[in-house]
Amino acid sequence: MKKFSQVFLILITICGSFNSQAQTTDLGVKAGLNLTFFKVNEGIFGEDPNVETGYYIGCFVDFKMTNNLHFQPELLYISLGDFDFLNAPIYIKYNISHNFNILLGPSLNYFFDFFNVKLKIRADLAFAYNLSSSLDLHMKYTLGFEVISPNGIFLGMGYKL
Repeated sequence: MKKFSQVFLILITICGSFNSQAQTTDLGVKAGLNLTFFKVNEGIFGEDPNVETGYYIGCFVDFKMTNNLHFQPELLYISLGDFDFLNAPIYIKYNISHNFNILLGPSLNYFFDFFNVKLKIRADLAFAYNLSSSLDLHMKYTLGFEVISPNGIFLGMGYKL
């Protein structure tokens, strides 16, 4: 729990440093459920070697570039069974309609204690539905490119501060 508290405080501090007083920048927090699917035939990942359930918590900064186009970097702490890692997606966000957004981009992942190669790059495709001007529901799919790199589905909520 101490490790989680330290990482969470670092996440909030980093994201807070990006927030400016401009009306075109929003700072927010997000959290939710993570389902990870391992593409590996060898190895033991708990009782079910195919799917692992965890949670994530983090922050994001939404930079409005045009009316429909945004740049949205995020920093998420992910806990997956006995493993913890940081996920830093770098999204281009497009407003399909007033309440519906699509986000696409690479994500950098730093695994604390899981793989020999600690840093992995994956691709993310996400959708967000705005319930209000401050609250959204989101879902993303993360695709790993390497043989032992996990894919995942994230389901959660975001809140703009």
